Amino acid sequence: MCTIFFGDAVNAIEEPEYQVVDKNSNFEIRYYSEYLVAEVMLDGDFTSSGGQAFRVLAGYIFGANTAVAKMAMTAPVESQLTSPSEKMAMTAPVLSTNDESRYVYRFVMERKYTLDTLPIPDDERIRLLKVEPRYMAVKQFSGRWSEENYKKSEKQLLQYLNKNDIKIIGAPIFARYNAPFVPWFLRRNEVMIEVNWRN
Repeated sequence: MCTIFFGDAVNAIEEPEYQVVDKNSNFEIRYYSEYLVAEVMLDGDFTSSGGQAFRVLAGYIFGANTAVAKMAMTAPVESQLTSPSEKMAMTAPVLSTNDESRYVYRFVMERKYTLDTLPIPDDERIRLLKVEPRYMAVKQFSGRWSEENYKKSEKQLLQYLNKNDIKIIGAPIFARYNAPFVPWFLRRNEVMIEVNWRN
């Protein structure tokens, strides 16, 4: 899989490999192969944490690592609320209830790397880890990266899963596939939730 990050096919970039195993209207169930990520966990709200996280992770792939190696940008950039006090209901979105929430942000690493060959980050807040194979329920949407826009799609996906008795086993993830300068109406965004899928 690839996506257009900088506006044309020449600059198409890697995405994690997946197969669509079920599709219904605006909703998909995908099976993802394993992939590697660099992640950082930061305090803040939905908006403020993103800019800081992007700077930290972008610094890593642009050379702030022990090998001083520059790596290619990939997609998506994932973000996920990870406040330990949050409990996810089957019929409602996970909500950020205070300014003390913590968000995890992840950059997907190129497939040519392994955990042994990835450069070690200079910033000790960054963790390198493997995301195991999993089934993800996905709803795609366009538009601005606002909390309101994301929560609307998150709620719709959660309601769809509840209505169809699909068991949720992970917290919602906000996946962004385009650079900030891409016009909002052309952006590809997704809300993704890990599920227990059985054919």
